[in-house]
Amino acid sequence: MRILIIGGVAGGATAAARIRRLDESVSITIIEKGAHISFANCGLPYYLGGEIPSEENLLLQTPEGFYSRYRVNVRLPEEATAIDLAAHRVTVRTADGRTYEEPYDKLLLAPGAEPAIPPLQNMDDPRVFTLRYVNDAAAIKNFIREHNVRSAVVAGGGPIGLETAENLKRSGLDVSVVELSDQILPPFDYDIACHAAEYLKKTGLKLYLQNALASVGAGEGGGLLLTLKDGHTIETGILVMCTGVRPDTKLARAAGLRTDGRGCVIVDAHMRTSDPDVYAVGDAVLTRHSVSGALSQHALAGPANKEARVAADNICGLASEYKGPQGSAILRLFHRTAAMTGISEKTAQALGLDYEKSYTHSLSHAEYFPGAADTLLKLIFERGTGRLLGAQVFGSDGVDKRTDVLAMAIRAGLRAQDLTEVDLCYAPPFGSAKDPVNIAGYVAENLLAGRLKQFHWHDVAALPRDGSVTLLDTRTEWEYARGHIAGFQNIPLDDLRERRRELPQGRPVYLTCQIGLRGYLSARILMQNGFEVYNLAGGYRLYSVIFPE
Repeated sequence: MRILIIGGVAGGATAAARIRRLDESVSITIIEKGAHISFANCGLPYYLGGEIPSEENLLLQTPEGFYSRYRVNVRLPEEATAIDLAAHRVTVRTADGRTYEEPYDKLLLAPGAEPAIPPLQNMDDPRVFTLRYVNDAAAIKNFIREHNVRSAVVAGGGPIGLETAENLKRSGLDVSVVELSDQILPPFDYDIACHAAEYLKKTGLKLYLQNALASVGAGEGGGLLLTLKDGHTIETGILVMCTGVRPDTKLARAAGLRTDGRGCVIVDAHMRTSDPDVYAVGDAVLTRHSVSGALSQHALAGPANKEARVAADNICGLASEYKGPQGSAILRLFHRTAAMTGISEKTAQALGLDYEKSYTHSLSHAEYFPGAADTLLKLIFERGTGRLLGAQVFGSDGVDKRTDVLAMAIRAGLRAQDLTEVDLCYAPPFGSAKDPVNIAGYVAENLLAGRLKQFHWHDVAALPRDGSVTLLDTRTEWEYARGHIAGFQNIPLDDLRERRRELPQGRPVYLTCQIGLRGYLSARILMQNGFEVYNLAGGYRLYSVIFPE
């Protein structure tokens, strides 16, 4: 059997290796238009910042090594230009412009995605870069060194854009980020993104949100002059475009394979396209999300590798199914980490799900052990059943392990209240007897059982200030004096039992504290004394980050 793979990197190379492990008899050929068969594209920003010292560290495999280990024929740089589905042939163009036809019995498409560049003039300027391949990163590093570049603008505030911005900043450049959305990290929810933005501003990054490039021209100092949609101008040494990607599916569409409106290839659970002898994996395909059930594109290395394994199994006759991605993702932001798994709140809203959410601030390990740091955990779960839908975590230590635990809990079908019983490792340097995951479970359990009612940061503005409800802040007088929500009176938690008679009976009480814990304790006191009480989820800390004074 002749197996032809178009595209290497994560999807194509993984599938080829798996096919060879399953079947020594087949012929495997990879056609790759780039300079490398397999490289760590997730490491490109860190090569820019110098943490990955050389290009060689990014190269995972060579054509010679791949043939020696797996007897896979790798042809690069060669580009597949057409697919004849009926004849089972692919037209290939070589580096010197010649063309030939390559037959196949089974075809696997792993073309990946290509940078989405806005249609502006001067985007071909040598000071404008993209970051998709090893050669791109090398070109940026060389240009910075050779031209003594002191500043950079990154267009795009998504994960890749922010990783690029961080590493350019670590290299000593003055860095600005321009993002079309009203938040950085568009896959995350607005409230979590606000925490990340607040921190990034403290590192010296300049953020231009709800903005976009309007024009790119020459500056007076030999650099670029960028004009933004709001009229603001920035002079910069280089511009790095990280404005997202689009599926590289020209071949598939021209061949008549089924795609969606964005051009993504539609596949079944076996990773088979609309042609039974053609499979597709990676950034270019649509798969069904394991939590929401919706068809979606996931340009992530983890799903690409899993899809490639499933496709290889089926090509070799094994009945294997891909159960869908979960959207687990993580990124470092200087000394902080942001991670997510499952679906976001905005996705839950778009799908019309009946959900609840909670926010908890917990320490990364035992408070008395040096170095404990705050961890913000947002949990999204189904109202009534408690089915876990998603989680987002932001902090400086242990974010990865908490998110991984929650990813496993979602995959295993646990409910939010089940997190109270998850038995996690504890020793003072690593965690607390009540892990942040357990704490999130306790809050969710209280909400689901009706022992706690809450309101959210986006509800505050609509609260009446006419005396029909009681607005109460239960922090200390010192905390209250440093900043509070307008209209909220102050009775510290430790005085509440003695002063509760100051609160009018028969009026709902909306209360806040710093992070939600003292508010919960206050709510339990007042609820047991006949009050209807609502606690501000995430407390004043969350509110003040979203609405800074």
